[in-house]
Amino acid sequence: MPDRTLILGGARSGKSVAAERLLAAEPDVLYVATGGDDSGNAEWAARVAKHRARRPATWGLAETIDLVPLLEASGPPLLIDCLTLWLSRTMDAVDVWSDLHRADEVEQQIAALAEAWSATPRRVVAVSNDVGSGIVPADPGTRLFRDLMGRLNTTISLSSDQALWTIAGRTIPLT
Repeated sequence: MPDRTLILGGARSGKSVAAERLLAAEPDVLYVATGGDDSGNAEWAARVAKHRARRPATWGLAETIDLVPLLEASGPPLLIDCLTLWLSRTMDAVDVWSDLHRADEVEQQIAALAEAWSATPRRVVAVSNDVGSGIVPADPGTRLFRDLMGRLNTTISLSSDQALWTIAGRTIPLT
């Protein structure tokens, strides 16, 4: 039976480190980076370099938002970092920002991801931000992102074997 774990938390809470710790004993892990290439952005490059330096040299890397085929295939454990960037890039891909009615297309992709997550034959750990604990965003696009992020986190969490909350570097189980 696969082990599906979702690690939630705020920005810079230690989610990625907690995910890496969960898989530290695994000699072969596929690290799935969903952030994309932000060429020319020195701050982003520094973040990526820190993540790479922490990971064991034996771990593989896939930089993609096409998560469904990875979840459907057998193979080594997956560490998906992160679902928040997956959602943002998915929203970009369907250009929901210029037409908020395209949110239905994003909802379909969330449903496909959740189905693949539920049925995956692999051990998988995913990281995601909880963005709904703050203020109500002033503009409709940001409210849509917050709402979709909440739906995505809820859907994946309810299909997980465990969900964890990370705050200030501490990780606690959600029951």
